[in-house]
Amino acid sequence: MGFFSNLFGGGGPKVDLKEIIAKGAVIVDVRTPGEFSGGHAKGAVNIPLDKLQSNIAKIKGYKKPVIVCCASGMRSANAKRVLTKNGIEEIYDAGSWVSLR
Repeated sequence: MGFFSNLFGGGGPKVDLKEIIAKGAVIVDVRTPGEFSGGHAKGAVNIPLDKLQSNIAKIKGYKKPVIVCCASGMRSANAKRVLTKNGIEEIYDAGSWVSLR
């Protein structure tokens, strides 16, 4: 299972997402608007994965740590890669949004 964790972005040291949220992190849910409207983490903003690239400036403008989430962890892992590649340094992959309840 460690192979898959590393492949999909779940490897590395575990962080306390609740603590990061308490310090003002922004939760970015990368699911579709339809999925998001069916339920989401409190305070999350919806920026679908296919719109992420065009919202880099907006996300950088938050000037806060960013936590990405989706339904299963696949899209959030991709989102983390996109954001990291675009210079956003403090980013965390929560996997499923349900884990942020």
